[in-house]
Amino acid sequence: MINLTIDNRKVAVEEGTTILEAAKSVGINIPTLCYLKDINVIGACRICLVDVKGARTFIPSCVAPVAEGMVVNTHTPELIKARKLVLELILSDHPMECLTCRRNGNCELQKLAEEYGLSEIRFEGAKTDYPIDDSSPAIIRDPRKCILCRRCISVCTNIQSVQALTAENRGFDSLVAPAFNERLANMECVQCGQCSLVCPTGAIVERDDTDKVWAALADPTKHVVVQTAPATRVQIGETIGAAPGTIATGQMVAGLRSLGFDKVFDTDFTADLTILEEGNELLQRVTNGGVLPMITSCSPGWIKFIEHFYPDLLPHLSTCKSPQQMFGPLVKTYYAQKEGIDPKDIVCVSIMPCTAKKYECQRPEMNSSGYQDVDVVLTTRELGRMFKQAGLDMTNLPEEEYDAPLGISTGAGEIFGASGGVMEAALRTVYEVVTGKELEDINFTACRGIDGVKEATVQVGDLPVSVAITNGLGNARKVLDKIRAGEANYHFIEVMCCPGGCIGGGGSPIPTNTEIRLKRIDATYTEDERMVLRKSHENPAVQELYAEFLEKPLGHKSHELLHTHYTPRSNYPKEEC
Repeated sequence: MINLTIDNRKVAVEEGTTILEAAKSVGINIPTLCYLKDINVIGACRICLVDVKGARTFIPSCVAPVAEGMVVNTHTPELIKARKLVLELILSDHPMECLTCRRNGNCELQKLAEEYGLSEIRFEGAKTDYPIDDSSPAIIRDPRKCILCRRCISVCTNIQSVQALTAENRGFDSLVAPAFNERLANMECVQCGQCSLVCPTGAIVERDDTDKVWAALADPTKHVVVQTAPATRVQIGETIGAAPGTIATGQMVAGLRSLGFDKVFDTDFTADLTILEEGNELLQRVTNGGVLPMITSCSPGWIKFIEHFYPDLLPHLSTCKSPQQMFGPLVKTYYAQKEGIDPKDIVCVSIMPCTAKKYECQRPEMNSSGYQDVDVVLTTRELGRMFKQAGLDMTNLPEEEYDAPLGISTGAGEIFGASGGVMEAALRTVYEVVTGKELEDINFTACRGIDGVKEATVQVGDLPVSVAITNGLGNARKVLDKIRAGEANYHFIEVMCCPGGCIGGGGSPIPTNTEIRLKRIDATYTEDERMVLRKSHENPAVQELYAEFLEKPLGHKSHELLHTHYTPRSNYPKEEC
């Protein structure tokens, strides 16, 4: 242990701890802009400067390790003056568009400027004026608002291993952008939106599609239905200031009805359906000598990643569409027939914790209903804004239930939102289908948690099923490399694009960090335990769907509507995206 003094307080921390983390351990907050624990530790912004006795200059606390006997001051008048100067310099090349900025009220730069009482910017001169990049269907880049913190680069490179963003040029011309300042849609970007989660300003945000939804809701000729992803019910409360992990399912349903949706459905329904289709596909591959290991295909960012970086492994992917994209064609065929509605008059809206879903719904394969299966995707953040625009106070809304039949779901569908949830849901069903026996304990806790790569072997009858679970694309790369090397003796692999799974998707409320992800995961399993039904194959609405319409898993109509194929892509896909 290292002993030091911070602001006249005695502190003991482990060797190697930075001054920033040592201060945080005793409740002393040092401001930062570029710092992300274990991800982006580069001391670039200089907001976290501290005064260390004996040092010639102020020291950036995020990169400076503690030393025995060190004496640190964190908030002297000189330090406050220095931080204000740094903020002024950053703001001198920043567009003053706070009132029209997506991050207004939730901007780290704005917050610091307020805390330090900046009332004027003394430095005038040239400003960078790079054009907005709106080429992507999911992500909008505004380089004018970039403060060169490089958080997005670190997440894209170190966590997702995609490297779609880099630092370009030097000095005043410095720029964070795709290589050679190319447009984002022309690069290997997987649309995951993790960059938008960590950006401290409005330099990277999700594409806002709320106007499309408002227009559809106002059109009396349209029948507008909405589906909500599993993770949204443990996220949406945060958009109104509720504590992370707050479960707000019933209030969200009531709010959506208040907005004017004709039907409020649940993506958990098609998550249950996915388990039936994907589970049977796995059994078919195991018994008939199909390509193994089979890998889940629910996460669109992950799908785009494997298309770019591991196209030779595409045969390992399940052919199942994601639950979102299973839902769309069912709404415009099965539901349309039951309700007697012309599918051309149906607008299908999704509420997702994911920016990549915006990309996914526009893929050319996603029109098996004869129409674009899902018309508009909104992130959790966008739905939060719509509730505010409508003047809805979610905290005082009565809890309401989803509409039948596509709103009936199980706990197995709910846990899709957490890393390991798809695997656990599949095992609950595959075990009982194969053995004909009821599970004594349906909680496969070995599947849970946010470890980068988890492995387990589950005895299913006479068959030991070897599985792997991974979240974050950098971790997925490790598993894929093992497959390429012939070292992956798994039957089934779950891959989620985003750290922690969908509860940490790129469209999640900001901030999203490890602590918040864990609280959302805990809430997800709490919601699962509250459900009357907790196994996908016991969903009566799914059973009715097969009896009335699909006939059987992997049948002709199922393949037509619920399954798809994927496309090898170049790493520089100018003509492909």
